[in-house]
Amino acid sequence: MDRPGERHPRPGRLSSAIPELLDRCTFPSAGTAVDCAVSGGPDSLALLVLATKAKCRVTAWHVDHGLRPGSAAEADMVAQAAARWNAAFETRTAHCEPGPNLEARARAARYGALPEGVLTGHTADDQAETVLLNLIRGAGLDGLAGIDPARRPLLGLRRYETHALCDALDLNPVQDPSNLNPAHRRNRIRHELLPQLCDIAERDVVPIIARSAGLMGGARNLLDELAASIDPTDAKAVAQAPEPLARMTLRRWIQSETGAGHPPDSAAVDRVLAVARNEARSTEIGGGWRVTRTSQRLGLSR
Repeated sequence: MDRPGERHPRPGRLSSAIPELLDRCTFPSAGTAVDCAVSGGPDSLALLVLATKAKCRVTAWHVDHGLRPGSAAEADMVAQAAARWNAAFETRTAHCEPGPNLEARARAARYGALPEGVLTGHTADDQAETVLLNLIRGAGLDGLAGIDPARRPLLGLRRYETHALCDALDLNPVQDPSNLNPAHRRNRIRHELLPQLCDIAERDVVPIIARSAGLMGGARNLLDELAASIDPTDAKAVAQAPEPLARMTLRRWIQSETGAGHPPDSAAVDRVLAVARNEARSTEIGGGWRVTRTSQRLGLSR
């Protein structure tokens, strides 16, 4: 469905508009070696094309999860696209068995098989969906900042532009049927919630949400910088700091010390703040970890 404000360039014109698309991308300087995750979908194929047009030295990486019949043939298609655009090609296998949390498990397996620092083809539409997903999960500043722009050079582009680029260049992207499965919450946000929000707002809300994510990211980064000046083990310093700063200090400290993939939730931070303020002697924070206060010092232990 076309949304208010969307512009759909004619395929014949889009190939000549690549410089304009690149102006809204954030690829590293020409000659830089980059790894690109290329599943074979339109966003990742556009990433491959635009990375080469940015004159980067590109290696396309494809990961086969073995979840769909014929998925192995998708690697051949990506290899052909890489050859067409003078990029190197690597393929890996990371099988995922069907079951609960399949999307999250497949993502973890995929990133485990890809090289560190790999670029991905997330667009502004992915950013809007991620922010809304995080919002309904009750996320804080980190979640509302959405996708970290580092290693996502296409966040300034729209999904319809990556599709149109593939059409213009006679590329035939893989169509993943799981992207239509309403069992995945992201798909309901993509196909139901976002169109409804556009209808209510009478405008395309994707750029608005993406812009808000950028603002949240800036606020988060500022708090991060300020939090670095506070010793998170100094209970008095934490207790006397402005609450947003104290919370950021504790979140970063706990995540760093425990090696967790995500910061602690708001309730856990509330309990640690109570310990810092001498309202409690210790508290459990999940994952088998406990925060205690001894002689004005906060400590983490299993």
